[in-house]
Amino acid sequence: MKRGQMEEVVMGMNLSRRTFLKSTAATALVAGAYGAGLRPALAAPELAKMDGLAQAELVRNGEMTALDLVNAGIERVEQVNGEVNAVVTKFYDRAREAAKGGLPQGPFTGVPNLVKDLDNLAGTRATSGSRLFAENISPETDPLIASDEQAGFVMLGKSNTPEFGLLGTTEPLLLGPSRNPWNLEHSTGGSSGGAAAAVASGMVPLAHATDGGGSIRIPASCCGVFGLKPSRGRIYLGGRSLPGDIGVQHCVSRSVRDSATLMDLSEMKGEKAVLAPIGRVEGPGKKRLKIAFNTENYYGVEPDTDVKAAIEETAKLCADLGHEIVPVKNPVDGRAFIDAFLTVWASGPSQLVALAKENGLDPEEVLEPWTVGLAKYYDAKPADALEVSLKHFAEVTAKTNAFMADYDVWLTPVLASAPPKLGQQAPTVAFDTLYERTVDYVSYTPLHNVVGTPAMSVPLSWNDAGLPIGSQFAAPLGGEKVLYELAFELELARGWGEKYAPVFAG
Repeated sequence: MKRGQMEEVVMGMNLSRRTFLKSTAATALVAGAYGAGLRPALAAPELAKMDGLAQAELVRNGEMTALDLVNAGIERVEQVNGEVNAVVTKFYDRAREAAKGGLPQGPFTGVPNLVKDLDNLAGTRATSGSRLFAENISPETDPLIASDEQAGFVMLGKSNTPEFGLLGTTEPLLLGPSRNPWNLEHSTGGSSGGAAAAVASGMVPLAHATDGGGSIRIPASCCGVFGLKPSRGRIYLGGRSLPGDIGVQHCVSRSVRDSATLMDLSEMKGEKAVLAPIGRVEGPGKKRLKIAFNTENYYGVEPDTDVKAAIEETAKLCADLGHEIVPVKNPVDGRAFIDAFLTVWASGPSQLVALAKENGLDPEEVLEPWTVGLAKYYDAKPADALEVSLKHFAEVTAKTNAFMADYDVWLTPVLASAPPKLGQQAPTVAFDTLYERTVDYVSYTPLHNVVGTPAMSVPLSWNDAGLPIGSQFAAPLGGEKVLYELAFELELARGWGEKYAPVFAG
């Protein structure tokens, strides 16, 4: 992006953060597992364990009111958020007033939700995890958040995120670190770390999330929840697309059916549709899939031993279910890819530093060291670096699409390790050290943002220390239906919905 393009959307200090964020988110058996036999006088643990559709059904049946659901959600946030720090801005009065009013009638009417603090809900604080926007108030509501409210969700607050979503861990200096409900000393992943931690700890059954380089799948893997990144163009995000816009939005959830139902409500249909709509996916598919499988990342390096064992076990599970597993080599040259990716990734921070200076601010006082370091990284590049990187994106996309055309699904790890301890990837770590740690750790997810292909993290494994390890499945562009059908099948086979973190509301 050139400076002129930026100035079009910034409007002084009240800039549109959305521009940066885009460029830098059932079967009867399953239904039974998420809320069978519950009645109005629900104990907190029972309600916390229900998915969103089960909670909404209580309202439709007259067993609870929307206000009951919202108040229960607020109680759960207050119970565990002090330990987890997933919710960083609360607007309980707004939520209660919405629940008292005439909520839109939909599958999720009355269900509490959260807005990731990279997005806008009119009249509420929107920091992007940055001191630069510590007091920023959104003048408008972003399209997907408006769509979520039309589905009947009631937003309780904003979920924690790293500054501008720029890291694979959620440890912003402004908001404080979000802590993993499975072990409070460990990272929730990023950048939708607050959203995933809130779901994993039972605050809300699902939460809004965004993904520009793995930011749905990484925290889903770290927190043991389900997270699917849709195809680019599947969901309308508003505005015009700028070069390097690789971000998408959807949610993280405990149940597959919540995610699949919300996808049906969110995807573009009719004349606006960029891709053929998938509609409501409600259970496993019958087709046996041809699944490409590798554990090496795009550098040709294996993940940690526990991750490798977990993904191999996932491959065995898929084979036991009748799918064909085909060992493959990663088709991407990792070093060339990551140089191009980080060049595009760092272009936003470069403009943020320029913006701070233009407004008489010291970038190092209002932006984190990692953000400033990315800006310096970008500014040291040749003048045509962004153009060259976008060209490389096109080449990688063509090569990956050709590779994936031979398979229904591609199985890899989500991350090179289980969730690291807090501090290891904090934005204050020396830039060169953090660079190496980040590009090694997050070496499976960014490819699908660049190519635009759908991909999901499925919570199938926990290591000996009790930390979650997700399995990443990707499909060719527009292949969300295949992924959801496989996810339903894996959910029935493994039943992760009845596995709860040590820090859990109720």
